[in-house]
Amino acid sequence: MKSGPGTLYGVGVGPGDPELITLKAVRVLKAARVVCFFRKRGSKGHALSIARPFLPVSAVEIPFEYPVTTEVRFTDDDYVRPISEFYAVAANSIAHYLGEGQDVALLCEGDPFFYGSFLHMYERLKGNFPSVVIPGVTGMSGCWTSAGAPIALGDDVLTVLPGTLAADDLTAKLRSTDAAAIMKVGCNLPKIREALRLSGRLEEAIYVERGTMEGERVVPLWQVEALAAPYFSIVLVPGCRGRRIL
Repeated sequence: MKSGPGTLYGVGVGPGDPELITLKAVRVLKAARVVCFFRKRGSKGHALSIARPFLPVSAVEIPFEYPVTTEVRFTDDDYVRPISEFYAVAANSIAHYLGEGQDVALLCEGDPFFYGSFLHMYERLKGNFPSVVIPGVTGMSGCWTSAGAPIALGDDVLTVLPGTLAADDLTAKLRSTDAAAIMKVGCNLPKIREALRLSGRLEEAIYVERGTMEGERVVPLWQVEALAAPYFSIVLVPGCRGRRIL
């Protein structure tokens, strides 16, 4: 144990395939003694499943289970209140180990600084403890690779959209961009489909489920009739429609 405070490691573990974890992340995971991760209540934890092959058997594993779904709009009071309390408790738990001089590896699906819960821990703890952030392959990158869909070319503009946006906002942003990655699909799928139709982009859209993972599914979105999508789903609208240099 260190004489001073421990270091918080935000470890990006990528989109799902363990072979997409970086060498730096593997080095940190193999040395981990305290491992924290977020997960949906009742699940094993996707980030933990990805990192498992690289963790020592002696590592202490600490799960933080979300109290609400991320499909609730980010600004709604029903989301803000419980999730703020949840993140405060999680940060205090991590701070306890760091204060004892123990390093903590906080596992992050995709990249720690991209739509991740690590951001909330980082903002709460970075002023009191040393921190190291290890980038990871994003989920959207893994998905467009699985789909064989080059996403942007030349001066294309790529827009990343949460499916929780209002329908009018989604439609307007889809009309104004060259390429798009739509995340937080879930029960927002019908709204996303309609926004794509109204923006004239539905025929281009690709639905990817469990990209880079077992059970991967890649189909044109117009073929998907479901009213909701599983958690690990994304909708892609490739760019690359302009002049090409071949």
